[in-house]
Order: sequence, then C-alpha cells, then structure tokens
Amino acid sequence: MSSFIELMGLLVLLMLPFLYETNHIFRYYFKFLIYYGIVSFNSIILIPAFLVRPCDVRNLLWASTWCHRISTLIGLRWELRGKEHLSKDQACIIVANHQSSLDVLGMFDIWHVMNKCTVVAKRELFYAWPFGLAAWLAGLIFIDRVRGEKARDTLNDVNRRIKKQRIKLWVFPEGTRRNTGELHPFKKGAFHMAIDQQIPILPVVFSSYCTFLNDKKKILNAGRIVITTLPPVSTEGLTKDDIEILMERIRLQMTETFKLTSAETLQRYKPHKPSSPMAAAAAVNGAEAAAVAAAAAVASSSSGYAPLHVGVGAAAASAASSSYETYKSSAGKASNMLKTL
Repeated sequence: MSSFIELMGLLVLLMLPFLYETNHIFRYYFKFLIYYGIVSFNSIILIPAFLVRPCDVRNLLWASTWCHRISTLIGLRWELRGKEHLSKDQACIIVANHQSSLDVLGMFDIWHVMNKCTVVAKRELFYAWPFGLAAWLAGLIFIDRVRGEKARDTLNDVNRRIKKQRIKLWVFPEGTRRNTGELHPFKKGAFHMAIDQQIPILPVVFSSYCTFLNDKKKILNAGRIVITTLPPVSTEGLTKDDIEILMERIRLQMTETFKLTSAETLQRYKPHKPSSPMAAAAAVNGAEAAAVAAAAAVASSSSGYAPLHVGVGAAAASAASSSYETYKSSAGKASNMLKTL
C-alpha cells in the first residue's frame, strides 16, 4: 500500500511541469498558490519578530525583504520611476491605482525605497490569518468600511500620528480592485486626510496588467510593470471646499501617466508587427517626453511640489493619448493576445 502511495506521489510530481507548461488555468492557480503560500509561511515566521516591536511600521521592511522574491518566482518584473519622490523622508498620503492583489508584490519590491510606510486595508483582511495577524503587528491600518463613522475616527487618529512620525500612508482611493484598463472614480477619504493635516499627496501609478493577467479566463503569465511616482502635490492652504477639484486633477494626472506607461508596456509586449516604425516608437517617446516635462515642472517650483495643473505639454500629451488609444484597442483584445498554452 505504501509503495502504491509513493508511486502515485511520484506520478503527480512528474505531472506538475507538464500541467504548468500546457494548462493556463493550472498555471494561474499554481502561481497564486505560490504567492499566497509564501506570504502565509513568512507571516508565521515573522510574527515572533514583530512581537518585539508590535504595530511598528518598520516591521513592514522585514516583511518586504522576505517576500519581494515572490515576483521573480511567478515571473513579474517591476520598474520604479520617480524614485526620488518616493524616498523623501516626509509624511504624505500615497494614492495608487488598484488592479489586483498582485499590487502588493509591487509594493514589496519598492518598500525599501519608501522606508516608513503603512497601508489602509479593509477590516476583513485582518481575519485572514496568519497574514492578517502579521499585518496588524506590522502596523497596517484596518478600517471597517461598513461603519463609516468608526472608520473616520480610526483614520483621524492615524492621520495625526503619520504627520508626527513622518510616515507615508498608502491608500487605494478607487476602493475595489479592478483590472479593466482604466482608473475608476476616487473616494474622498485620502484627500480629506491630506487636507486635514496639510500634508502632501504623492500619486503612484501602476501600468496596466492586461498584457499578462486575465482573472476571468484564469491567465497569469510573466509580465513587466512600470510603477511611476509623480511629483508630490502640496495641500497647504487648501480646505475641504477644494477636495473635489484636488481629487479630479490628481486623478487626471494619474490617468495620463497610466495611459503613457500602459502604452509603453503594451508596445513592448505586443507580438504582432507594428504598422510603422513611427507608430511603434510613439508610446516610448511619449513616455520619455512626459518624464522630462514632469521633471522640468518640479525643477521650476521652489517648493519642490508639483502644481496641480502639471501636464506633459500639448504635443506630448496628444502623442501619448493617441498612442495609448491605438494600443487600447489591442488591450481590449488582451484575452486573445495572452498565451494560453
């Protein structure tokens, strides 16, 4: 009987590489199993260490050190741009677009740059032990989105602490994660917090995941993601009456950057021959033009903050937009582009 079990076990092991290479559904679940499995295992290992300084955001640096190699194992590569904005030792509210739980792997990859940074997460994640317990001990902020008043009280307490201790607070203002190839409307919470304590807002943009991820069809291939940190936006002198304008302008900035970097990654991924050399270079050139224009805008500001109306210039913006829209049609057919075998 024992020899039969051993034989079956060996057969299963021999089948794993075959299934991984030939079945995209198996590969999808296997990669997420690796992701969640390693995070859970590391959580168990790190909980005793976190107890030495419980609820200290510096514990998240330990977590990222142990977990950032997961991206390599499942074939994801992250490229950080605008590192100089993210590495500043200052209290700020980071607002980022939210496409998938894979966003956390991108955060693990750049946590050493952010240094003191924590995250606002939904309360339900706390009960996903051992990860939830480890995350709480590492200083994550869990809020009850159903009980709005209690959530606001929690965030008000956190807000005062991050300004005093120069902590960065990472918020996903879209709320729910959606991999749809666009940014969705923002919720006001992060902007209320920034204005309340008069601390800057730091926009962070992840390029589109459509070239390697399709949750509906259960596809997760190797991929490259660009993480762009935009110049900080000052909230000094702003009041709650300015929230709507502030929120929409930052969302437009982030959308513009999302289009630029997504067009670039789509072009580099696209397996088909481009229609012309000029069309093929448009996305990359547009992204470079945007980066130069944004850097110039910050350099011209004595405060080091980006003005709310920062743009990339009419020509660059037009080229970037047309470039993105050209490849957006390809992104709309991403399911057909993705390798399923």
